[in-house]
Amino acid sequence: MPALETLRRRTDFEALSRGGSARTTRLLVARSLITDRPTARIGLAIPASIGGAVQRNRVRRRLRVLLRARTEQIGVGVDLLLIARPGVDDASYAELGLALDEVLRVVVRS
Repeated sequence: MPALETLRRRTDFEALSRGGSARTTRLLVARSLITDRPTARIGLAIPASIGGAVQRNRVRRRLRVLLRARTEQIGVGVDLLLIARPGVDDASYAELGLALDEVLRVVVRS
């Protein structure tokens, strides 16, 4: 599976908060912005309220695996920020996948 290109610069995150669209589920918040880039870029935000480093890293790894399986669904020219909500560390893999599918519906480029 190809590596995901990630959001890294502060200006990219600020652009998402200014002009992006948002979708919320019980487990995730997704902010997306359509760009001119030839690839999609992904950012993950796992707040400290989720738990310790072990729990946050586990959530991060699970989300990365689920995102790699959905790269075609995301498409190109999209910046996507996924923010974990409390309870995500207790969710099953299937529940997390369904939440991700739901937030990605808003990202699909027309």
